[in-house]
Amino acid sequence: MKILVTVKEVAEAADDFEIEGTDIGEQYLEYDLNEWDDYAIEAAVQLSETYGDIEVVSATIGPERSEETIRMALAKGVDRAIRVWDDDIAAADLDVAAKTRLFAAVVDEEEPDLVLSGVQAADDGFGATGVSVADEIGFDWAAVVNHLDTEDDLSTAHVHRELEGGIEELTDVDLPAVLTIQTGLNEPRYASLRGIRQAQSKEIAAFGLADLGLDADAVDSPISRTGMYEPETESDATYFDGAADEQAAQLADVLREKGVVSE
Repeated sequence: MKILVTVKEVAEAADDFEIEGTDIGEQYLEYDLNEWDDYAIEAAVQLSETYGDIEVVSATIGPERSEETIRMALAKGVDRAIRVWDDDIAAADLDVAAKTRLFAAVVDEEEPDLVLSGVQAADDGFGATGVSVADEIGFDWAAVVNHLDTEDDLSTAHVHRELEGGIEELTDVDLPAVLTIQTGLNEPRYASLRGIRQAQSKEIAAFGLADLGLDADAVDSPISRTGMYEPETESDATYFDGAADEQAAQLADVLREKGVVSE
């Protein structure tokens, strides 16, 4: 059996940063593994440890710089990794549809029995890629999974899904399937020193569009970024000093001035 985990390197901006062109300056960014994907990795590794004879493969779309992040997934128990990137991808504004086509091509190449993805990415928060991939490849799927059990023969996944309004859905999904994993499903492990050392010798295969049977049209998107700016502050915050009763009196005065409360 094979489990494919899609992972993403996400950027976090420093508190003080400058915009250069249509993006935040590279010197103000720090990169790390997407939090939701960390839970997906842990779920895959736990299944491998429980049942054995399961290969866990991670796939990411990113430049060579992202290999440092990928190594952390390998250090936590992923067996090997795939990184998809070339000049055409680097020049594109990747939307969900483009990422879907790339990951679908990886699925065709790897033929996994189960695909795990984080519910969303910390940088854009779209929450669409995993479900979109499932639709593209024709797998059954379940989104926002916060509890996962499987049949001993790994033919069915019993999942709990987090829905709006605090509702939880219990459903069965036949494999092959795509599951998008919510934070809290498990407790992601720390990479051990031994795991970090072993990760250095594990394979990271680099794939370009041609390697996946695709061309530049696969990453063509009708969406492009035309600008980036920091929104202007439209209001000021008022801070009250003093004891609680003094602050309450000051707040009451402001509310009266605004016409919120009557005299």
